[in-house]
Amino acid sequence: MSDEIREQRIKEVNELREQGVNPYPYKFEKTETTGEIKEKFSYLEKGQVLEDEKVSTAGRVMAIRKQGKTSFFVIKDVDGRIQAYIRQDKVGEKDFSFFKKYINLGDFIGIKGFPFKTHTGELSVFVEEFKLLSKTLQTLPEKWHGLKDKEIIYRQRYVEMLSNDDALNRFKIRFEILKTVREELNKKGFIEVETPVLHYLTGGATARPFETKMNAFDAEMFMRISLELYLKRYLVGGFDKVYEIGKNFRNEGISYKHHPEFTMMELYQAYADYFDIMDLVEELVNTVVRKVAGKEVIEYGGKKIDFTRPWKRVVMADYIKEKLGADIINDSDEKLLSILEEHESIPEIKERGHLIDKLWDLVEDSVVNPTFIMEHPTIISPLAKKHREKENVTERFELVINGMEIANAFSELNDPVEQFKRFEHQAKLREEGDEEAQMMDLDFISALEYGMPPTGGLGLGWDRIVMLLTDSPSIRDVIPFPMVRKSNEENI
Repeated sequence: MSDEIREQRIKEVNELREQGVNPYPYKFEKTETTGEIKEKFSYLEKGQVLEDEKVSTAGRVMAIRKQGKTSFFVIKDVDGRIQAYIRQDKVGEKDFSFFKKYINLGDFIGIKGFPFKTHTGELSVFVEEFKLLSKTLQTLPEKWHGLKDKEIIYRQRYVEMLSNDDALNRFKIRFEILKTVREELNKKGFIEVETPVLHYLTGGATARPFETKMNAFDAEMFMRISLELYLKRYLVGGFDKVYEIGKNFRNEGISYKHHPEFTMMELYQAYADYFDIMDLVEELVNTVVRKVAGKEVIEYGGKKIDFTRPWKRVVMADYIKEKLGADIINDSDEKLLSILEEHESIPEIKERGHLIDKLWDLVEDSVVNPTFIMEHPTIISPLAKKHREKENVTERFELVINGMEIANAFSELNDPVEQFKRFEHQAKLREEGDEEAQMMDLDFISALEYGMPPTGGLGLGWDRIVMLLTDSPSIRDVIPFPMVRKSNEENI
């Protein structure tokens, strides 16, 4: 059926061109969105007409009800939907016949007219002029059900957005969040900067990279897994407060909270430590939640999550010991491994750092409300400063909400000699087969040798915040165009 409709639409396009009508014109003067019209004229009473007030708007036709010499139709734009009314005696017999024959569901149309409110209370536009702006060849998804197959939704997100107002609003919320973040950081004196996407070495995170090649230099390269090491170079160069919001790429599995390409924000503040960053994160995320949700307690997946400040602060070792009985600071590797065996959660690499990470994985899901998990062991924190008072741990925290790591932050290690030793340990792990371990970055060591001030740093994944604020069960629901398997059509 859809093929027949497509052929009919193509036929209509050809007919229009034969009549000298361009089915894809270049421009239309849209002076108001549907939302602006609704807001401006919401005060109208039932049956009230404002013939002297002119409006000009445009959007996609989402519904048509044709009745003899009149028609009601609905157009949708980024702000929402509005009803329009067209009558033969107003636009003329020729234009009305054109409307009835050639305007279909899915077409883009521009309308000019005046506002009125129907006797049922529906704010509408009385059409005095209209113009076909883009002829659609495909049929829209069924009105009430739309797309249901997740794989099709992820592959053709544009169809979900055009047919489902909730989907469109979900992405409007996403970009409103990022806009708010930038505004708040800029007010605090942070400068938005840029760092390279292509790297010779991977660093700044523990992850498996995507590999590529630059033909110009005949060099193997990696897509960045983190923004960190280049942002710190800005501080060496003289900046005090910097941030970047950009894509990171990690060649790992896909799950409800993991995606190979994701949006990360990293920021670095000179002369600050991880307590300052903790306060900043709490304030920033709380501000975003209040602005987007209008409240501090939200519902996600049937659970209430309370963002009211102050947030709980928990020492990582204490939390794991309470939940599992494992002492990640003092217990032997054998003891930690035996506890993991009891829970049937044995890592492929049985090095102590991997054992600790695996133990944390077992308890992370029990954290619901925003919680700062603090004082990670040095062995799993190669870029964080050692704790100023405690042995074997660092000044590091992770923000965890509803079992998901939202942010990772440190008092940044700025001792080049110590940083070299940490990289050596990572390099050794890599030689032993750990593809996620960090590489030795001698240029970064050289940068530190020029001196980097005391610094608090942060990495925060906004995709997961968007999940929470839109009650979306999967990270792929909040990434506009997520990764999908190559389709058969793409193989042709």
